[in-house]
Amino acid sequence: MSSSTAVPGQSPIAETAPQSLCALEPRVPADRLVAEMVPPPRFDSVRFDTYVPDPNQPSQTDAVKVLSSFAAGLGGAHATGSGRRSWFGRKQPAAPAGPRGVYLDGGYGVGKTHLLASLWHATPADASLKAFGTFVELTNLVGALGFQQTVKTLSGHRLLCIDEFELDDPGDTVLVSSLLSRLVEAGVALAATSNTLPGKLGEGRFAAADFLREIQGLSSHFRPLRIDGEDYRHRGLPEAPPPYSDDQVTRAAYRTAGSSLDDFPSLLDHLARVHPSRYGALTDGITAVCLTDVRAVPDQSTALRLVVLADRLYDREIPVLASGLPFDRLFSDEMLNGGYRKKYFRAISRLTALARDAKGLVAQ
Repeated sequence: MSSSTAVPGQSPIAETAPQSLCALEPRVPADRLVAEMVPPPRFDSVRFDTYVPDPNQPSQTDAVKVLSSFAAGLGGAHATGSGRRSWFGRKQPAAPAGPRGVYLDGGYGVGKTHLLASLWHATPADASLKAFGTFVELTNLVGALGFQQTVKTLSGHRLLCIDEFELDDPGDTVLVSSLLSRLVEAGVALAATSNTLPGKLGEGRFAAADFLREIQGLSSHFRPLRIDGEDYRHRGLPEAPPPYSDDQVTRAAYRTAGSSLDDFPSLLDHLARVHPSRYGALTDGITAVCLTDVRAVPDQSTALRLVVLADRLYDREIPVLASGLPFDRLFSDEMLNGGYRKKYFRAISRLTALARDAKGLVAQ
């Protein structure tokens, strides 16, 4: 469908009408959840040699060396323990000595996901033998397949990478801890990053000891690897562009093939009706997200849904053009000082980066 709208004193808009995210209700089959457990498109081409360490943070350079060595050590046959046999009756080699897992401990924006994805790419195994997903995506997989089938599906993998391990959900933490215990028994190597525990904000990151305690019996399988630094998205980069007018956003949406156009309050209402596991599918085929009337998020449940959407948009490198409030005013002071603080700052950081990416969509 096309639209032709005349505006006094300005050139008419005569392009294809943008889509509305509010009109989409994707259904995601379980097999797609498994097939999509790979680094997101933003991290398709990242490698250890494309990570640019901050020269003032030697821990970043050290992390690259440690993870490169860890990846190299995952080569060869799948480790299934000293006494287990393969499907064909041959005894498999024992798992290498030392921890079969690594935990990347650091604040948001220091490149943990870049390094985790680089580890996935560097591990010498076919893509079908490696899995990469966020904690939420892993719990969604368990919900779709069931616990036992998830264990069976992932047990043959060489490596499982879990980004943003969510220690603020005790029930899901115990569930995933149990899953990881079974996978470690099967010889799967693990790598993880995590968010902040409520009440454990400290330096804007959470301590490795808290992660190891929360995953209970798995502590001996993880080597904590601290990565210091400040958010690279703000390191030497210009400030995010200010919000545009409703008219600028609307016109940009009509000019941009594959864009979506929604008013922000309606989108927040729609997110409450779509399971967060489908937010990635919600953006399938979308080239830019255009939002009008951005306002402060009204409550914590809504805010946490928006965090998941921001993550999926960032993963897919979809620019976000908006009118209304700037993104650093989305969350109240109470939210930014509460137990989910790190999630909200990550969302602000990522939406700010996507707002910069959208700057070229507005006619000069």
